[in-house]
Amino acid sequence: MSSNSKTAFITPKEAIAFAILAALIFVVLPMALDTFRLNLFGKYLTYAFVAVGLVLCWGAGGILSLGQGVFFGLGGYCMAMFLKLEASTPENTAIQSTPGIPDFMDWNQITALPWWWEPFHSFGLTLIAIIAVPVVFAFIIAFAMFRRRVGGVYFAIITQAIAAILTILIIGQQGFTGGVNGITDLRTLNGWDIRTDEAKNILYFVNGILLFACLFAAHYVRKSKLGRLLIAMRDQEDRVRFSGYDVASFKISVFCLGAAFAAIGGAMFTLQVGFMSPTLVGIVPSIEMVIFCAVGGRLSIIGAVYGTLLVNFAKTTFSESFPEVWLLGLGALFIAVVMAFPRGLAGIWADWVAPRIDGLFSRQSSSSAAPKTPAE
Repeated sequence: MSSNSKTAFITPKEAIAFAILAALIFVVLPMALDTFRLNLFGKYLTYAFVAVGLVLCWGAGGILSLGQGVFFGLGGYCMAMFLKLEASTPENTAIQSTPGIPDFMDWNQITALPWWWEPFHSFGLTLIAIIAVPVVFAFIIAFAMFRRRVGGVYFAIITQAIAAILTILIIGQQGFTGGVNGITDLRTLNGWDIRTDEAKNILYFVNGILLFACLFAAHYVRKSKLGRLLIAMRDQEDRVRFSGYDVASFKISVFCLGAAFAAIGGAMFTLQVGFMSPTLVGIVPSIEMVIFCAVGGRLSIIGAVYGTLLVNFAKTTFSESFPEVWLLGLGALFIAVVMAFPRGLAGIWADWVAPRIDGLFSRQSSSSAAPKTPAE
């Protein structure tokens, strides 16, 4: 095998898979759905950022995090703080006791904007914070855990506890965070009204472009030496450590990368939906995000996107058609997929669909290559 084939960034089959997903997101869904439904799928795609990060952390590295909603929420809150300050001009808040601050601060008798809100007057600093705040927080968690060789179920429980703690903290600090209601009434982004149908359609395509950027970044990591080391650490961590590699540093790196993906998804959720609340930070959404990844296939970054779309579409459909039993239906879907197809949708494709496609092409190529009998 040539060195070029070993180091190829993307194979023909992978290119086809990316092309099919791109056609679905950028062509099929916009043509088939109205603005309301398209915006719903835009919201689903924001969760896909988290699922792609989980493929790297859990699927490749064996790091099961039950707290990815923390980073999704931090990215979303950073974007929401900028949008809320833009909507809280002295003219828009003239009826408040203290004009120029968010309404929930005025309701809680806060008379001045907290110092840590001040940087979010700048859009540039907000974009930096969307990535930096969750990544720094992820680095602190990962450094404290992985340097002490805490992993497996213990790491999963700790991240779950962190999600619960952060939710309680956000709700408790109502005057600074909006409390249980979150940050709402978001109107414009640098003067551009994000509430119109046209804006929501544009944000859907921006969402898709950013998702593909994260997909290609994740694919690059999987193909790189880091990706191979992650798989080796997942299967034989001690052997990798004894070979001289700093296992903790690699785990910290991929965990921070997954946090960055989740934060981008959270920021796009705030723009797409128009609010951010602590219900998206806690334990339940974090576990749901793991379900998205498991249904799609925790070893496939593209499968994670399909899994996210399928589970959320099923969730919406069940809740609309069967409001009394939709949770049971969603749970049954998850159990059925995991029990029957442990590798998720990606496993179904690899085991059932791909071999038949390969067989079809091989038969066509063999028939075309067969020698023809010369005419008499």
